[in-house]
Amino acid sequence: MLRLDGAVGPAAADHLKRGIAAAHRDGAAVVVLQIDTPGGLDTSMREIVRAITAAPLPVIAWVGPAGARAASAGTFIVYASHLAAMAPGTNLGAATPVALGGPPVEAGRAASTPDPSAAKAMNDAVAYLRSLAELRGRNSDWGERAVRDAASLAAPQALAAGVVEIVAESVPALLAQADGRSVKLAAGTVTLHTAGLALRHHEADWRTRALAVISNPNLALILMAIGVYGLLFEAMSPGALVPGVVGAISLLLGLYALSTLPVTVAGLALLLLGLALMIAEAFAASFGVLGLGGVVAFVLGALLLVDTEVPGAVEVSLPLVAGLALACAAAALLVVRAALQARRQQPRSGTPAMLGETARVLDWAGSQGHVLLQGERWRAVAEAPLAPGDGVHVLGVDGLTLRVARAAPPPG
Repeated sequence: MLRLDGAVGPAAADHLKRGIAAAHRDGAAVVVLQIDTPGGLDTSMREIVRAITAAPLPVIAWVGPAGARAASAGTFIVYASHLAAMAPGTNLGAATPVALGGPPVEAGRAASTPDPSAAKAMNDAVAYLRSLAELRGRNSDWGERAVRDAASLAAPQALAAGVVEIVAESVPALLAQADGRSVKLAAGTVTLHTAGLALRHHEADWRTRALAVISNPNLALILMAIGVYGLLFEAMSPGALVPGVVGAISLLLGLYALSTLPVTVAGLALLLLGLALMIAEAFAASFGVLGLGGVVAFVLGALLLVDTEVPGAVEVSLPLVAGLALACAAAALLVVRAALQARRQQPRSGTPAMLGETARVLDWAGSQGHVLLQGERWRAVAEAPLAPGDGVHVLGVDGLTLRVARAAPPPG
């Protein structure tokens, strides 16, 4: 017994694929897939469908318990299963594709829609669901209406329309009704003997739970921001170690999270460009131009990052994007402020730092001699005669020669 509870994503696909493999390895008679989902990612849904169609043992989809639904991607999974069942008080359908969190294509007008990408997505989904319906001998015409018109059916109507084969209130009742039915596997037709079978629940393990947490675009954005700034602080303060270690781990986890999601190329490129520009602000004297440009690119990339087909299932949180943008902008402004403060400070090294400094005469003859400045012996020249032990001020530096003048004696 496997459960698909919540949005269809990388974690759900991984759990179901490994669950079917474990059931076959343990010698199970059938797999019962309990479904309650609003839909999810197209890529993850297709992974689940491929796992079901290639399964070496029967997979029975059961939309339940009462109050559950198999919407959008869930409808495709029900159609792909070898035997489909629903509990009373459940529904399935509304499989119209939605791209980038936008509104669904207007029902019945896929072919004439002005957006070619929406028409392609619509026709592809229709063909895919019809092929699954023909594979399992289910109602393909209603499947097309579920995609084009976002049609939905309750359990009794789905049974009457030939969308599902069984309506059962519980899993034991489902197994009792499934007993004696024949289903077609990849290896051939088999007859089910399911009456009285013991149930073994295959729950999600730590890997699936970790993948469910990581495969979230909001967490990926946070991890990437932490990673980039951790490496930046390590570069600015070599030897700190902690920022570098935390930053490297966070950046790798963030990139892995993005690799599990349907990321758009433009969104990822803008996101990386924004992070690169904000890093460059710390090393280039642009006085905020690079930093603010990086914030704008980061926000645009975050908004375009994930190509999701179910709004709310897997999408970037706008408050989170705004918060990260403000934090990055604040960091860029702090860098600009530090640069301006450093610009106003007196030089602390090199020739400019020597001007005005006080030195002590070591020896003198005529208009030239040697002085001691900051622990170093320098050749010096002056317009007025000086004597060993006199204090002088540095007026200028000509190569390796200092121009000096007698310092005024201290008061008293």
